[in-house]
Amino acid sequence: MKRADLDILVQEGEGAMLEYKERLSASLARELVAFANTAGGRILLGVRDDGTIKGIDDANKLRARIQNIARDCDPPVKVLVSRVGRVTVVTVRESDAKPVQCGDGFFWRQGAVTQKLSREEIRRFFQQAGAIRFDLSVCSRFRYPKDFDEDKFRDWLSKSTITQGGSTADILVNIEAAERAGGNLLFRNAGVLFFAREPRRFFNQAYVTCLLFKGVSKMHVLDRKDFDGGMVADIEDSLRFIERNTRTAYRIEKLQREEIPEYPMAALREAITNAVMHRDWFIEGANVFIEIYEDRIEVSSPGGLPQGMLPEDLGIKSVRRNPLIADLLHRIAFIEKAGTGIRRMREGARSLGYPEPEFSSGSFFSAVFWPIRKAVTATPEATPEVAPQAGTEPGVSRDQAKAQAKAHDKAHDKAHDKAHDKAHDKAHDKAHDKAHDKAHDKAHDKNYKQLSLMEQKVLRTCSKSPQSTLELMQAMGYKTRSGGLKRALTKLMNLEFMEMTIPDKPRSKNQQYRITSAGRKFLKDMDKETAP
Repeated sequence: MKRADLDILVQEGEGAMLEYKERLSASLARELVAFANTAGGRILLGVRDDGTIKGIDDANKLRARIQNIARDCDPPVKVLVSRVGRVTVVTVRESDAKPVQCGDGFFWRQGAVTQKLSREEIRRFFQQAGAIRFDLSVCSRFRYPKDFDEDKFRDWLSKSTITQGGSTADILVNIEAAERAGGNLLFRNAGVLFFAREPRRFFNQAYVTCLLFKGVSKMHVLDRKDFDGGMVADIEDSLRFIERNTRTAYRIEKLQREEIPEYPMAALREAITNAVMHRDWFIEGANVFIEIYEDRIEVSSPGGLPQGMLPEDLGIKSVRRNPLIADLLHRIAFIEKAGTGIRRMREGARSLGYPEPEFSSGSFFSAVFWPIRKAVTATPEATPEVAPQAGTEPGVSRDQAKAQAKAHDKAHDKAHDKAHDKAHDKAHDKAHDKAHDKAHDKAHDKNYKQLSLMEQKVLRTCSKSPQSTLELMQAMGYKTRSGGLKRALTKLMNLEFMEMTIPDKPRSKNQQYRITSAGRKFLKDMDKETAP
């Protein structure tokens, strides 16, 4: 690090990756651990909190003490000690073995403050590192046989291919639902979810909520059921709730009537099973939801995608968040172990003429299913005409069913026309926007050509990676903040060549500036014009 770099850091002020310390003290261990648990950073020894450089004597004793403090952390923290003028700079690397602790506990960096981690935050650290598995952890509050439900176990056993030759305890240990310790049978969390008399007594999030709404929004709830009878019962009860609250259609071919569910039930069963199996059980304030609307069914589970999974991996790659839960469901043929759930949902719906389900992931992972009347096929033969089944409601005759079918067709045609009009309007708007953007670009060309050399340099610097104000100052050769740089940034953002990375907090210490697609186009066009 050079003196100019130090000047910039002192001007910037303390932040998420920078700490000032006037002298070396025992609290250095906390700062080292906090940076190692976050994203790394620098500690400037010999600098007061207000940024005044007081200085600190450079000696081998000082360097040795810093290294000893770093080695005493668990695991040891990697540091680099260097000298810039009268300041000792301790560069801390982010740890690849988080969480790191010192004698005072676990710490991390939040903004410019070092804070001690709570018990929940420590557990989350271990969970993200894969050191804690919910389903494999032992439930210390469960007591066998007092809390054990023999009927649930026998029902699960009858569905499996396991012979019932051994004792109940032996089978539970062999399938890893429990383990022996000091003559006692200790149940793992997965075993509790499957075989406890009251699973919610141990895990309040162990239930599935099914909701029936009127219309296509969450305004009016017509029916609600919370199922908490255990892993297997919750899946089966949820599926029955869907069957009760969706319609059955029929088609007649050669005087034979074939019943057709409104939704692909096998694919929905797969979705519900996946939801309870792959959910993040560490999230205690949320549960699995199944929501039935007039035009769709949504199945959502807490936790989003497991670590290591990307949206584009769906149906191709499998990462099991809860391997023991998956194994217990596989043993009773509720799932296939090969991780084919997403693909089976898509192919199962499509092969029967239903639209493919749509998947999304955020804090929740959701699957959305559409009814068969929404299906679009290449030929009329691919999806025969379907009418509501006669007798699905009390007092409904076949003639009434025909009238309902006619009304359904009329509504379908109306919906089709509406969809066509919407698509037409969308295409028109898209063409209008394209023409508008083209005219907008042309109108701004004159301004685009008027960038100063400094503005061009700022733009090129940000084209490599997002830059903070201090990084741009360094690139421009400034030692103090410059009004010229501020004006350049303002102009580039007004031209939509650059944008803030944190637009809702313009004064944030973590603020950076990045180039936009319009800015990249400008540089490309300018390079073409200036090329020999």
